[in-house]
Parts: sequence; C-alpha cells; structure tokens
Amino acid sequence: MRYRITGNTMQALDIQLNRGESVFTEVGGMAWYRGNVDMKTNMPGGLFGGLGRAIAGESLFLTTYTAQSDGAIVTFTPEAPGSIVAQELAAGQVLIAQRDAFMCAQEGVKLEIHFKRRLGAGLFGGEGFILQRVTGPGLAFFEVDGEVRELELAAGERIRVDPGHIALFEASVTHSIEMVKGVSNVLFGGEGLFLATLTGPGKVWLQTMPLSNLVAKIASRIPSSS
Repeated sequence: MRYRITGNTMQALDIQLNRGESVFTEVGGMAWYRGNVDMKTNMPGGLFGGLGRAIAGESLFLTTYTAQSDGAIVTFTPEAPGSIVAQELAAGQVLIAQRDAFMCAQEGVKLEIHFKRRLGAGLFGGEGFILQRVTGPGLAFFEVDGEVRELELAAGERIRVDPGHIALFEASVTHSIEMVKGVSNVLFGGEGLFLATLTGPGKVWLQTMPLSNLVAKIASRIPSSS
C-alpha cells in the first residue's frame, strides 16, 4: 500500500492498492477511485459496534474497498478545510482522536469509541464525552480542522489547550479539564470557561481552526430575521 497527500487547505488523500489490499472508511467517506476495486458495506462489530461508532461521530456502517488488480487508487477528501494526518500504528498502538476525526485506515486497524475517564473532561471537553480510539496494526488517516501542529511531550510535561484545539493524542498522554481561574478571566477572557491539560509522555496533534469555531464565526455574521 502506498499513499500520497496533495493540496493545502483542501487536501486529498490518494491510496494506491495492490491486488488483495484493502482500506475502509465510514459510509460516504470515499471521493473517487480508479481501477478494479470491489466495494463492500457492512457493520463490523454488529449493532453495538455500529451504535458505538455513531456515538463517536462516525456512521453505523463502514465501507471496505479491496483492489482486484495492482495499481488501483482510492481517493478520500476531508469534510472541511484542514489537514490530513497519516500514522503507521504498530500492533496494539493506540491513538485517541476527537469525534469525527477518523478518515480511513488499512485493514487490520480497529476503530472503537473511547470514554473520557473524568466526568469534567467529558462534560466540558469541547468535543463531548465520547472520543475515538484507533488501534493498530496498520496505516490510519485522520482529518484535522485547519493546520496541524505536532508536539512531543516529555514525561510530566504539560500543555494547556483550549479543548476544541485538541485533534489527536497518544494513549500515554493524560487528558484532564479544569475551569479557568479568576472571575475577570471567566467573564472577559474570551477563551471559554474551561481549559484542557495534556500531560506527557507522548505525542499530541493540535488543530488551528476547530470546525465549531468556524461555524460560530460564520453564524455571527449572518443577519438575523429581525
């Protein structure tokens, strides 16, 4: 399997498959394909697996594309302006992603829901109580809102983040949510009531333009009916 990411603000992912190789995505995630490709849609994990994916922001069903000859190319595009992140996961390696971040993956990768352990993180984390848990082995691809910043946190190193800017993080990273301190900061700071703390060790991927922020900015410019 080979892949190529092209474009800037509206990127595209081309995955070249040899005969027998497969890649899966949520229903409607594929843009186009070239060559002899077999497409099958099913519900891995049965009803509960499908419902879990739906809660995590994905579709009930997943579609698998399998090359019937060498050189087939399947292309995927993100749902909003942003970046595509590719990660080669070892067996058992886990990435935690925001809702709806999963794009597609090589056969062998497992997609599940991930519950935030702390109630505060779940209720006020900016992306809801449910995240996505992606487990290797295999190549996995994610769509990140805006540009992506990758940081490597040392053991015990912390970074404070507006929760909506968290795209992905390794399972070794601890994620917690705290209320902003100070009445003036809460009332006039403009950064929301809560900040996330990510504590290393591990990698963190941050996004520069959360879709929720973009939607809110556009909505603020739409004239009201009154």
